Amino acid sequence: MRKKTKFIIFFCLALILFPSASVRAERTTYTYTYDYWRVERESPDAYKAVETITGSKLGIGDFSNPQGLYVRGNRIYVCDTGNHRIIVLERDGYNNVQVIDQISEFKGDVENNTLSQPHDIFVTETGEYYIADTNNQRVLHLSSDAQLIKVINRPVDQTVDEASDFLPTKLVVDKAGRCFVLARNYNKGFLQYDREGEFIGYMGASEVRFNFTDYIWKLLSTQKQKSQMAQFVPTEYNNVAMDKDGFLYATNSVFEEHMLRSDEAKPIRKLNSMGTDILVKNAELPPIGDVWWDNAGGVSGSSRLIDITVLDNDIYYAIDRTRGRIFGYDDQGNLLYAFGSIGNKLGYLQFPTAIDHMDNDLIVLDSRNIGITFFTPTEYGKLINDAIMAYSVGQYELSADYWREVLRLNGNYDMAYVGIGRALLRQEKYKEAMEYFEFALDDINYSKAFQLYRKEWIEDNIIWIFTSFFLIITVPIVIGKVKKIRREVAEAE
Repeated sequence: MRKKTKFIIFFCLALILFPSASVRAERTTYTYTYDYWRVERESPDAYKAVETITGSKLGIGDFSNPQGLYVRGNRIYVCDTGNHRIIVLERDGYNNVQVIDQISEFKGDVENNTLSQPHDIFVTETGEYYIADTNNQRVLHLSSDAQLIKVINRPVDQTVDEASDFLPTKLVVDKAGRCFVLARNYNKGFLQYDREGEFIGYMGASEVRFNFTDYIWKLLSTQKQKSQMAQFVPTEYNNVAMDKDGFLYATNSVFEEHMLRSDEAKPIRKLNSMGTDILVKNAELPPIGDVWWDNAGGVSGSSRLIDITVLDNDIYYAIDRTRGRIFGYDDQGNLLYAFGSIGNKLGYLQFPTAIDHMDNDLIVLDSRNIGITFFTPTEYGKLINDAIMAYSVGQYELSADYWREVLRLNGNYDMAYVGIGRALLRQEKYKEAMEYFEFALDDINYSKAFQLYRKEWIEDNIIWIFTSFFLIITVPIVIGKVKKIRREVAEAE
């Protein structure tokens, strides 16, 4: 509490002395993070860009407004939306990428067997394709050799206006064969289809938000006025990814900026099978991208996260369209590092549309520079990833060793102190863990370590505690009795 009180006092003084603190000069560093006080700290690079590949380099002509990206094994599937095709690439080794296939049409007994502005693709473990064939208003399920298996159409539901277009833009498929689809103008969350392609309902709708004054006005309005008003509908997601356990990670960039720090906006959500957001947020701030929103180079406003990918160690990466940055978070919602910016150099982005990963490498699709950029971990980034992976599989001592190596490269990295503290906590070294949590000003974990240390100390000293308690109670009584006897003896004499 005392640390939080100090923070509040510090924050208020900052607002008084520096009223424009939320508008800062553009950064000059590539990689950074935030400390306990939410001050931006320069960091060693966690990832480095190794290459940007374009359609021209691959010999298939320039991409046109590419929108979707999916990685399965060492293959990369690109939705070349403007050219109405899917490009299948294979990455062999460090940066050797070659074209394996181009899909612009498929075999099947349907009236139209060509793609029209596909926005997303999902590939199953058996190599089957699910394609959001957006302008044809359908989702295609194809075999690995592009044979039609089934067509998923507009949902049959009384709440859906039959006159509206069905424009699927993003999708994922779980191991049970259920398909989760995001469609433009559908504001009830994800459309769920079963293995047979039958619509079975919605999942994960955002909370409905409205202005109370508008609500009262709507109650008093005529039917004609009501029909002209905007409906109070949930906000839309803009992308979705699935982790190794089948949970959906969704991004949302439709919110008011003041809702970010209070966690009302929830730009990143982790949805279980019931559509409930179960994303863990144990950091001082929820995962929202940049904490401060500068106004430089014609760019202003908060981060707008437009896609996400999740590694096997539960680190997830979200990409920001506002400033072309990538934010990496651990499974507790702590920002590990952020890197990137808008620009024309290698490693900089212009208008990112999708992100995915191949092992620990990150792959980003950009629709403005019409290319795919590959990012690979540096020694520093690999140590962080390894530390988190070791902790997730129960190798706590090894995890602490990795974090100590991280501190060797960046002594001001709070997450390393927290990581060592958490590893020591798991090893039941509570007093040592408290010291590391104190370094990082981590009140929550410090309290946990202190409670366990206090419990351990009491258990180890319970005999002495009871002995001392017994002596405190009995010694005064015995002394009193002795004094009384002496007094009585003295009086008798």
